[in-house]
Amino acid sequence: MGTPHINAKKGDFAKTVLMPGDPKRAEWIANTFLTDVKRVTDVRNIFGYTGYYKGKRVSVMASGMGQPSIGIYCHELYTYYEVETIMRVGTCGTYQPQIKLFDVIVAIGSCTDSNWSSQFNLLGGTFSAIGDFNLAVKAKEEANRNGIDVHVGNILSADIFYDHDPNSWKKWANLGVLGVEMESYALYATAAKLKKKALCLLTVTDSFIDHSRKATVEERQTGLEKMIRVALEIAEE
Repeated sequence: MGTPHINAKKGDFAKTVLMPGDPKRAEWIANTFLTDVKRVTDVRNIFGYTGYYKGKRVSVMASGMGQPSIGIYCHELYTYYEVETIMRVGTCGTYQPQIKLFDVIVAIGSCTDSNWSSQFNLLGGTFSAIGDFNLAVKAKEEANRNGIDVHVGNILSADIFYDHDPNSWKKWANLGVLGVEMESYALYATAAKLKKKALCLLTVTDSFIDHSRKATVEERQTGLEKMIRVALEIAEE
């Protein structure tokens, strides 16, 4: 018996789950990098797989798009399936001129324009969502060892993809925010609430500064090998 959104059995997931947004990307990661792969869930075509990477048992599962979607899946993985660590492996647009297409970002912090944080209003302030420090350090060191161009810093986790104000991103850029995606805040907040580990790794696939710098659909799905290998190398059993 699974959860309302995952039909895996208890024990089907490893302690570490890599979480791209796209179900096809989850399938690609599992088939490309893991051995002895088994698909363990397929509710709503949100595929999840468990296999082995260099002898380590690792799972991969899609999150879908947006904070409500990843919030559901990470909560169920952490609570019902006793997953300890979720690493989002996604794509983002960059706000900063020094960041190039296909560079990797380690998001140590996540800002948001989402209503997700309203559940914490009783705090009397704003909750700052951050990733696991030790995982972030390991990711940076692993990227450096492999000559990967990596940037560490803050990311915006947005609810809006098509913003009616085309210049709103500049306010975030002026605060040093590296770029934008749509899931990390909910992941980090849920991990904090449940006392679990989380990290968001991102591959840059477009630029708000130069709109001609944009990855193709095919590159978005399969051009993320450097980031995936970093996540797999630091995955904990």
